[in-house]
Amino acid sequence: MPGPVKIYGIPRSRAFRCLMAAEEARVEYELVPTDFTEGAKSAAFRAINPNAKIPALVDGDTVLFESLAINLYLLRKYGDLWPRTIEDEGRVFQWTLWTATEIEPVQMQWAYNTFVRPADQRDPALAAAGAEKLKAALVVLETCLAGRDHLLGAAYSVADLQLSCVLYTAWFNGFDLAPFPQVKAWLDRCLNRPAALRARNMREAA
Repeated sequence: MPGPVKIYGIPRSRAFRCLMAAEEARVEYELVPTDFTEGAKSAAFRAINPNAKIPALVDGDTVLFESLAINLYLLRKYGDLWPRTIEDEGRVFQWTLWTATEIEPVQMQWAYNTFVRPADQRDPALAAAGAEKLKAALVVLETCLAGRDHLLGAAYSVADLQLSCVLYTAWFNGFDLAPFPQVKAWLDRCLNRPAALRARNMREAA
């Protein structure tokens, strides 16, 4: 009988996203503690992810890296959040790619220069530029959420998980969401779901 899905990483990393997905999918999983340095750089881990970055996933003979790809796999194979139509499946891919290209790079530019790096290594100009670009993306999201509770309509889906697990960084760390009330309310709904709270408890207690 196959063992649990293995997620390599630590909660205070992009592995948090995969913990959210695994909790939503209700799949049996094991978090294999793997840090950014010794763990990720070890020969044993490089055999799983030659990029030497966390997270990674092992599910039987399936080995994957890239957090959002891992999530797509987990939620397609397990649980009941995967969309029922090709059209909504396309929208899941759309929002996943949009998250990776339009949200994460500028959010991290803001985060690195606001609270991640030591104070003497932060560049306020880069932080401000990242914040402005993130606001521009959030204008798009605010428009798309008008008149609906979730990205694909009334029900929470993989699309919501993919975007909200990344925007957790801005939501939790005080990015000004006041100009985006639809986004703020949506993030509150997504990130306070029972599965999300279980993943958050692991991250926020670390």
